[in-house]
Amino acid sequence: MRGPRPSLERERALWEAGSGGSGLVAGVDEVVFPPFCPPIRGLRDSKLLAPVQRARLARVVRARAFAVAVGAASVREIDRINIRRASILAMRRALARLGCSPALVLVDGLPVPELGCPHQAIIDGDARCHSIAAASVIAKTVRDHLMELLAVRHPLYAWASNKGYGTPEHLSALADYGFTPHHRKSFAPVIQLLLSSDFLARV
Repeated sequence: MRGPRPSLERERALWEAGSGGSGLVAGVDEVVFPPFCPPIRGLRDSKLLAPVQRARLARVVRARAFAVAVGAASVREIDRINIRRASILAMRRALARLGCSPALVLVDGLPVPELGCPHQAIIDGDARCHSIAAASVIAKTVRDHLMELLAVRHPLYAWASNKGYGTPEHLSALADYGFTPHHRKSFAPVIQLLLSSDFLARV
């Protein structure tokens, strides 16, 4: 699928202006990726890429990046503090695991004051910014791999194919078999299931 081609325009401007510190620029989209490498051919927003393309590009990103780190928040944390705050927590964890200190972090979407470091927010950053697009590819491939591993433990939910999204097949499995420890209780279909008379009759 074709879409906007992310560029290194913002990164180059920062490098040429002298961003101070390490000179490294990090891209954040659920994971962190600080690039100091040439453009990667074919790199786009991960949502516009087929799984095979994402997997190939993820290997290239890991080979060329100065560092790659993945941060995560648990289901309990998401339910307790909400998805937005959990996402910020995951970003902070990824930054802490980088092993280097970026001079600037490029963030997809809105500003994140809680990030605790210099950053620049870019709307639709995964479609416009090379660093964020690379982070998006890593995030999606890691998440999909985790869902495939969970699918082996919970085959009734077809996670290998739906990757945890609320497809009709997934929602039907929720209704038939209930939820697992990996389902967010703050997720609307799970809330509906918890409140349903059929589920309450089973407990």
